[in-house]
Amino acid sequence: MKKYLLATVVCLATMALTVPAASAQSVGGCQLQGTANFSPGLGAGSQPFSYNFGGNLSSCQSSQSGVPLSGTEAAGQTVTEQVHNSVTGATDTVTYQEPIPTGTGGCASSTTSGEALTTWADGSTTVVSYTTSGAAAAVQLSGSVVPSMTLTAVNAQSGDPTTFTISTTRYAGDSASGLLTFQPPDPTACNTSTGVTSATISGGIGLAG
Repeated sequence: MKKYLLATVVCLATMALTVPAASAQSVGGCQLQGTANFSPGLGAGSQPFSYNFGGNLSSCQSSQSGVPLSGTEAAGQTVTEQVHNSVTGATDTVTYQEPIPTGTGGCASSTTSGEALTTWADGSTTVVSYTTSGAAAAVQLSGSVVPSMTLTAVNAQSGDPTTFTISTTRYAGDSASGLLTFQPPDPTACNTSTGVTSATISGGIGLAG
């Protein structure tokens, strides 16, 4: 099946930004494999859309020794946290929403921006702010590691924190870049009223400090 790369896949690349390269003058890279979901679906025309992504980073290599060799990547997803309720004193389980990436375009070309969270195999985290631009079967991503990501509560009770912050603990100050391929289950969906609502994303991403 011919591969199609929706510019929106760029978002995925952004997540992969968190490739291992921790210190100054270090470089590294990982393979990214995951799934993106678009709303509304991407079609032949241009329109605003939002998306989320989840995937795995593997086969990571770095010029620096002792760094994680794998991790997970997420953007626009929800996470569940145990938090202290200031009213009841109890520990509550609250769902928090990551910032939702947005873009403009369709199957032929698009631009996007957002924040992606990498959780490395050793539990460390990297937050990347990114922008992407793509056309046809290729999407390029660029971004930088930022100090933190702020999530918003979905189901907080009175006394629960309404926001939750995840801080970067690895690769602070690095820059990121990536080139990915996008393959929907049915590429002809680009020409339907529903459009492409999900697609697998794969490729290489790199980080340099």
